[in-house]
Amino acid sequence: MSTYEDRLKALREQLKRDRLDGFVVPLTDEHMSEYVGTYAQRLAWLTGFQGSAGSAVVLPEEAAIFVDGRYTLQVREQVDGAHWQYVGVPQSSVAQWLREHTSDGARIGYDPWLHTKTWVKQATEALASKGAELVAVDTNPVDAIWPDRPKPSRAKLIVHPESYAGRSAADKRQEIANWLVSKKADAVVLSALDSLAWTLNIRGQDVERTPVALAYAIVHADATADLYVAPEKLADDVLQHLGTAVRVHDRTSFAGDLEEFSGKRIVADPERAVAAIFDRLEQGGATVLELRDPAVLPKAVKNVTEIAGHKAAQARDGAALSRFLHWLSVEAPKGGLTEMSAADQLRAFREETGQLVDLSFDTISGAGPNGAVVHYRVEEKTNRLIEPGTLYLVDSGGQYRDGTTDVTRAIAIGTPSDEMRERFTLVLKGHIALARAQFPVGTRGSQLDVLARQYLWAAGLDYAHGTGHGVGSFLSVHEGPQRISSFGGGDEPLQPGMFLSNEPGYYKAGEYGIRIENLVLVERREVAGAEQDMMGFETLTFAPLDRHLVNVTLLSDDERAWLNAYHARVVEVVGPQLEGTARKWLEAACAPL
Repeated sequence: MSTYEDRLKALREQLKRDRLDGFVVPLTDEHMSEYVGTYAQRLAWLTGFQGSAGSAVVLPEEAAIFVDGRYTLQVREQVDGAHWQYVGVPQSSVAQWLREHTSDGARIGYDPWLHTKTWVKQATEALASKGAELVAVDTNPVDAIWPDRPKPSRAKLIVHPESYAGRSAADKRQEIANWLVSKKADAVVLSALDSLAWTLNIRGQDVERTPVALAYAIVHADATADLYVAPEKLADDVLQHLGTAVRVHDRTSFAGDLEEFSGKRIVADPERAVAAIFDRLEQGGATVLELRDPAVLPKAVKNVTEIAGHKAAQARDGAALSRFLHWLSVEAPKGGLTEMSAADQLRAFREETGQLVDLSFDTISGAGPNGAVVHYRVEEKTNRLIEPGTLYLVDSGGQYRDGTTDVTRAIAIGTPSDEMRERFTLVLKGHIALARAQFPVGTRGSQLDVLARQYLWAAGLDYAHGTGHGVGSFLSVHEGPQRISSFGGGDEPLQPGMFLSNEPGYYKAGEYGIRIENLVLVERREVAGAEQDMMGFETLTFAPLDRHLVNVTLLSDDERAWLNAYHARVVEVVGPQLEGTARKWLEAACAPL
């Protein structure tokens, strides 16, 4: 099937054979992952969409693809509007669209290994209002028509030593066991790949950009565990690391074993465990407790070893990015530089550290109008020259054994326009406001989001994404439960030890994009005269901001002082790692305003 139109046609024919009137195709895997292995890239194969979040619905005569505001421009460039309707979320949803477009009595299929129980309930109710039915399939119809579908990765698991983790796996299992006892539960199913990796102090190579392994685990109230993983993925060092308290099983036996808990109280996370897990547990006679995965919060609150490792990774990564920015300042004016060649060079600087394991996500390297595509992914057909008079946006990061990085810079190529400088400075003011914020213990990210938007709002401007996401420790670059966002997911109280991004932006469709992103650490603050415990952010990312884009007249004295102090710290952290012209460039780029 050479075209996406052919694939859509083939899926409709397969649905007829399966006696289905429609099918839902999410972008996830059986672990509800954001970033998935190639074998699970069903949405991309079917539609051409290359973003990291989305869903599709195929009916006999119409089809729709659902994306959030980060992908509004991208989806139109990658998915043919002649065959697919573009639907924005959260303005709409798959369930709402099905309610409005499904015919009476229709049978709409879904793969229970790719959806949460909550989603199934919502979709079932929406279809019932039309006299339609949601039908669980045994075999995914997309898989049936995907002739060269990749196999799941066979890469070996990797031990994540305590020198990086800061705690032993036995200690973590015991913490979970104590939690289970407090809940009067017998065991918990860990299906989120990063939770399993954190709990057992293992990492993997099964998903590009995210060092996790395809596996499941069940942790019991006696602190033992069962690990379900393909046997060929286990080397002797991993087996020795796991020890006798972790029983190893073939991954293929996981679904059946879920039915062996009759009379037991088993915890499963309704947000992270797929519907099929709940179905199997209930069919086997278990009482299922719908509670949050107990690894989620301790994984998010980093210990002193993880914090120290992250700071080391940030210093190393900041030097690599600074070398790149110096290189860009020399090469871009010559002409001929492209988004792809720039991204390749940035990766090369990270690789020169000798400690890069992988990128933490595909580098967003956007020149001019491509920079306005929030999660732009450069490819041959979209690759633009980085030309004078434009803005270049680069959002990138690295996976190091001691930390995961994520940083965005917008750079003026040549002389920026007054509008570019004004809007960059409004974004900068919001970034500084969030970086300088002090807030009481118990504050949620949703309460802080407006700090970063206030100056854009005052000018009638905004950006269609959250302001901050959590970050893992040699794990996922997007980690919950903490977020800084006023729309969805910002309700987790912030705690000392959490990593977050601080990344306000502005995007002018068809012209340019601006985003300023540093990672920050939530820390306790001593405030004179305070009547409650206070917190704030320590900035962890160090690389120059483009001084040519700053309209100094728009900054207050305090904001200018913050920027000068930040740049002084960049020179202190990064400077010793640079030499010659790169060091001189850094000092000039960080000179006080």
